[in-house]
Amino acid sequence: MAARTPGTGSAAKAESAESGRKADGSQTLQRGLRVLQMLAETPQGLTASEIAARLDVHRSIAYRLLTTLSRSHFASRDGNRYRIGVSFFTLAEHSRPPLLDVAQPVLRALTHQLGATACLVVPEDDCAVAVAVVEPPGPGPRFSYGVGSRDPLQRGAAGLALMMGGARPESIPRAVAARVARAVEAGYVSSHDEVVAGTYAVAAPIPVPAGERPTAVNVITHRQELADGAVPHLVEAVRRIGELLRLPGS
Repeated sequence: MAARTPGTGSAAKAESAESGRKADGSQTLQRGLRVLQMLAETPQGLTASEIAARLDVHRSIAYRLLTTLSRSHFASRDGNRYRIGVSFFTLAEHSRPPLLDVAQPVLRALTHQLGATACLVVPEDDCAVAVAVVEPPGPGPRFSYGVGSRDPLQRGAAGLALMMGGARPESIPRAVAARVARAVEAGYVSSHDEVVAGTYAVAAPIPVPAGERPTAVNVITHRQELADGAVPHLVEAVRRIGELLRLPGS
């Protein structure tokens, strides 16, 4: 009788089937999260056909994802359009970090004072990610920057300021490490044309409590003189946010 090759037969088939189910489950979860993100970014809502086109899947798959999200109230249906549901807002409110509530009014004051876009950034996957953005009021020129925007951690004022605050990518070129060290001595870092052509940025880390993830404030503008004059106001803003974070009840 021929010897059975290890890894073949019913056990191997079961293992393969289980692997396939895990892959399918992972793909479904990824698609569901993508739908949730699309709905959150589209206040006017989307149809199932629009979601299917964006996901590049059959409309029946989009319907199944939307049905699952609707049953748990993460999506809501209005006619043939789907919008973000109340469960999304409830979850977001429960998980909202105190830093956002503390920083928002300081960012608004900074933006009004300078007439430039100010944002709060945190590190994620070797990127500086904007978690709050305040643009200046009025019809004048401004740098448009959205929540969720990602810039390289090792290039541009936002990422370098996070490295000043302790964020560390897997490897740091010697020139970048030297630049961060100089910025730590100065208390801020500036950049020009490093991420978006024609833009100037100045950023500084927020003195967050021990154990908290590094966070920084970044000011972005198309005007060099505005960026140069923003430094003392930026430094005061991050000092104020750090102070508020340490206050009882903040």
